[in-house]
Amino acid sequence: MILYLPEQVVDEFRRNRENRIMDALKQLQEPKLKPQFPQLCKDYEQYPTLKQLLEECEKQRSTLVDKIMKDVAKQTLKADVTIKNLFEKAKRISIDDNLVDKARVRMKVGNPPGKGGSLGDAINWEALLKNVPVGENLHFITDDKDYRSIVDRNNFMEFLSQEWTEKKRSQIVYYERLSLFFQEHFPNIKLASELEKESLIGDLAASRSFAQTHTLVKKLSNYNDFTSEQLNEIVEAAISNNQIYWIIKDPDVYEFFSSIIQGHEDQIDKDNLNMLMQELQNEYLE
Repeated sequence: MILYLPEQVVDEFRRNRENRIMDALKQLQEPKLKPQFPQLCKDYEQYPTLKQLLEECEKQRSTLVDKIMKDVAKQTLKADVTIKNLFEKAKRISIDDNLVDKARVRMKVGNPPGKGGSLGDAINWEALLKNVPVGENLHFITDDKDYRSIVDRNNFMEFLSQEWTEKKRSQIVYYERLSLFFQEHFPNIKLASELEKESLIGDLAASRSFAQTHTLVKKLSNYNDFTSEQLNEIVEAAISNNQIYWIIKDPDVYEFFSSIIQGHEDQIDKDNLNMLMQELQNEYLE
């Protein structure tokens, strides 16, 4: 099996890497625990302990951010190592003026893929058309809606599928998620699905908008098996991120978190479980 890698993809990764990382780190970089203690608090025995714990929390947060930023600078994050290995094993496809010209023609005549006048997707598609041998099926994995059918999201875009069949005399085999590809071809490999799941949970915890929360809840709803650690991470996200708990009454969000709790009560931290159940109950009573 050959992994085809247009240089355009490499460039896109390098262009977007730092922005994506900094978006993910925004909440962590901003200290959240900054309570103001009125003078009367100092009369209670809990005050010095709480103050010390908050100071230690801030110290650990700052240390964690520093370590992450050093790994970011050295490009030694686990994701960096994985991507580097994939890039090294892939068959690289160079991008020349001819491919760029073909991509421009696609865009001008209105043929997919691509949006907003960007040539990137068109360049990648033309690169694959040129370099994948005739008669060789192409397994295409992406959740980019520019490539999928608007009638059935489980199918590849009809125009692109027909173009591929006519020019390459083979088929596009489409997968919306990497885990689906592994399930079909390497069923004994569980790691891919778990990595994807953990990535979605991390994104949910860091969600910065209601729209992003809805999207991630929809994706996570496709899974029905979570480890105890994953369950606790999901619950903690629900009670700590206002982009989640402010819309917990929305039907899809309410249903997802209710299903997370049901039957798993003994695996979830008791205090966090009670907080989430209270949120869900309050919304239900409203």
